[in-house]
Amino acid sequence: MFIPLHDANHLRHIKKQYVTIGLIAANVIVYFLTAAGGWEAAQAAAFSYGYIPSVAFDYADLPPELEAVPGIATYITYAFLHGDIFHLGGNMLFLWVFGDNVEDAMGHWKFLLFYLVCAVAGAWLHGVMAPLSDVPLIGASGAVAGIVAAYLLLHPRVKIWILAFARIPLRIPAWIALALWIGFQFVMFAIAGEDQISWAAHIGGIVAGAALVTVLKRPEVPLFDRSIVTPDAVVTDNSAERIASDVHRPRGPWER
Repeated sequence: MFIPLHDANHLRHIKKQYVTIGLIAANVIVYFLTAAGGWEAAQAAAFSYGYIPSVAFDYADLPPELEAVPGIATYITYAFLHGDIFHLGGNMLFLWVFGDNVEDAMGHWKFLLFYLVCAVAGAWLHGVMAPLSDVPLIGASGAVAGIVAAYLLLHPRVKIWILAFARIPLRIPAWIALALWIGFQFVMFAIAGEDQISWAAHIGGIVAGAALVTVLKRPEVPLFDRSIVTPDAVVTDNSAERIASDVHRPRGPWER
């Protein structure tokens, strides 16, 4: 639908988005570790660490050699696996653009909790909608969907750069792009149900993210920013008076 590129929104409460960076690093490392072993190793990892509804709801059992972690742990471990580099790249780009400001609004540890709970909510709703499925659910999309929902509630008026339809660069208020993205998830769930993309996992993350941000954000952080935030580094003074005075002021002998 769109590719996020940049948001004009600087950090206010933290110096660095350590958790966001750490999550991206963890996802990238896990991807390359699983991909390094080839297709068979990646498949084994998906079944060992992915979320399988039929296993989670005790309708089926994994072979002993694939039982790498307790079933309940897969509600989280699935979110660190990705099917290919494009799956990974899309999720990490959303996490990079929007995660830092959600982390800023909550603080490091609360943001980590928020991210993991959104992942759990995505897996849970996916399982509820397809409890007999024996196909592993993998990917950070549920957690990332929660971040999108939280960002929309925190900073709807911030201007963001996106590539619409992966081709057209636009700079628009966040609420337009993110509300459309969220609406698209619900429409696709109604139309397509559970196909190769788990729309239910996205919706689970969205609902959890919207609910949790109101609880986990700092008390002094408001919902629905009333002003458009611009990074300090790009604030300029383009007033006509300043330009005119600069043009007509006397210049010294060493100036050109």
